[in-house]
Amino acid sequence: MVLSWRAWNVAAASLALAGALTITGLAISPAQADEPEWQHAAALNGTPKYGPEVSHFAYVNPDAPKGGTVRLASRGGFDTFNILAQRGSLAPGLGLIYESLMEPSLDEDDISAQYGALAEAVRFPKDYSWVEYRLNPNAKWHDGEPVTAEDVIWSFEKAIELDPQRKFYFQNVTDTEIVDEGTVRFTFDTAGNRELPKIMGQLFVLPKHWWEGTNDKGEKRDISRGTLEPPLGSGPYKIKNFSPNRNVTYERVEDYWGKGLPIRVGANNFDEIRYVSFLDDAVQFEAFKGDQYDYHVERSSSQWAKRYDFPAIRDGRIVKEIFPDNSSGVMQGFFLNLRRDKFQNPDVRRALNYAYDFETTNEIVSAGLLKRVGSYFAGTELASSGLPEGKELEILEEVRDQVPPEVFTEEFKNPVGGSQQNVRANLREAVKLLRKAGYELKDRKMIDPATGEQLSVEFLYRDKASERTLLPYSKNLESIGVKPVLRLVDTSQFINRVRSRDFDATVLVIAQSLSPGNEQREYWGSTSADNPSSANYGGIKNPAIDHLIDKVIFAKDRETLVAATHALDRVLLWNHYVVPQFYTDETRTARWNRFAHPENMPEYSTGFPTIWWYDQELAEKTGAAK
Repeated sequence: MVLSWRAWNVAAASLALAGALTITGLAISPAQADEPEWQHAAALNGTPKYGPEVSHFAYVNPDAPKGGTVRLASRGGFDTFNILAQRGSLAPGLGLIYESLMEPSLDEDDISAQYGALAEAVRFPKDYSWVEYRLNPNAKWHDGEPVTAEDVIWSFEKAIELDPQRKFYFQNVTDTEIVDEGTVRFTFDTAGNRELPKIMGQLFVLPKHWWEGTNDKGEKRDISRGTLEPPLGSGPYKIKNFSPNRNVTYERVEDYWGKGLPIRVGANNFDEIRYVSFLDDAVQFEAFKGDQYDYHVERSSSQWAKRYDFPAIRDGRIVKEIFPDNSSGVMQGFFLNLRRDKFQNPDVRRALNYAYDFETTNEIVSAGLLKRVGSYFAGTELASSGLPEGKELEILEEVRDQVPPEVFTEEFKNPVGGSQQNVRANLREAVKLLRKAGYELKDRKMIDPATGEQLSVEFLYRDKASERTLLPYSKNLESIGVKPVLRLVDTSQFINRVRSRDFDATVLVIAQSLSPGNEQREYWGSTSADNPSSANYGGIKNPAIDHLIDKVIFAKDRETLVAATHALDRVLLWNHYVVPQFYTDETRTARWNRFAHPENMPEYSTGFPTIWWYDQELAEKTGAAK
């Protein structure tokens, strides 16, 4: 998954990889007796698809032409290029100039497989208590200086110093060491956590000598502060020009040191990648229609069904293409803030789900194109179903006295609306649940007899389009005596209020890797509930869930990992922490017809724009970009 740096801060945990880690491949250098051998790649479950002799990944076009420009859209403005500073809005696309120690491929069943980027080799002992990375001796910064072990350690130390989320993510690292000029070691506080060596491979490395130097004005740089000075990188692109809050253009580095790496052949084909910022969805789409940017991902099913009938579509200058989305699971829903006393009772939380009529909303608002989220890993094999059995049941027996009894006796299913009869029945059930929770219905208001106050729910949101879902939901809540409050705020207010946990309910999305692991602690673990920088937005503190998270993290094979994840999913669902919304298992795109992609697209990504290229013949037919 290609993410912006700020998005990586929020979602890196969802890319974490866990399970039974094995590595195979040709030893790159002789290993000392009784020490682990150096390997070119690592995978959680079995053997990496690509051996050390492979020159490129199977899904790329190794002969793809270089050249051309692609223009992309981004939401909001930007005022900094510093990926570690916690203030300001980060420019989109900064991942293009940096590199991690290792990177995944996009087409193998074990999507956790990682291959060398800055690191040419990895090794770790059988108990997974430490990991070493050996740097590629050819790796260089754009100023010609070599990437060093000191850069790696410094980047790690600055990341955990300045970024609370990364500090939590890398919390198991107890020691760092420069073994020799090109080798670094990370030592962990626990053995048996098979994911930890892979987590460290995700570390992005920054140039210590540049950040500790001075700018053109002789001023000392400060990595703790925002900056609009284009930073030094080691990746395939560098910043060419920019206008704060408006656009930034990256240009391909002609003498890029890593162009011959197997992970890079057939990739990074555009001479320029330009991001244009927009503040409003409607304005952004009109800009796309007006040929102000090239590639649009349509996230609204309603808009996909209704607004793609205009001249450029009809005459073929714009091409629509749908790609299957097999890369991740998702939980999208109304996250309820358990720090509010009114949401402590699970019957109250469950009642709010009965009041949500997904089926009618989906048909009217989204042309029936969405699916209901019924799992915290919706759309994957990790989603629980039926009743627990086998290894999953064995795991759940360990927490039987700490979880709702329905975990063992009922398959979790959301209430089904879609008709007046179903909706009325669901609303009656919601009233029963609220009464069971101690509320009384008086004068058409659901009253807490202890305080005399009406039960209310404030929905915090930043996109006015959300009202298409919120308004019908609000009417249903009003009909059972609950007072809905719709609070539209700008993006900065929304972020600040979510970070400070100042909300009743808000729509959030947690993307899930197909190999979940340590990141689950940040999403649902008690240790992250009081951390304002964590993704435990609801404030979940549940010892049974903590136990199941550990079962996921320390799973020794794929079978156990899947069983433990099913168990975790089931317990999360039956605690009703979220009112599940919807998801889609496809990516809907539209593009100006100037680009081409490999015929054999990777299974787990569209690969755009990394493995695409500018097609001169198509561009001549479509016309030059405006």
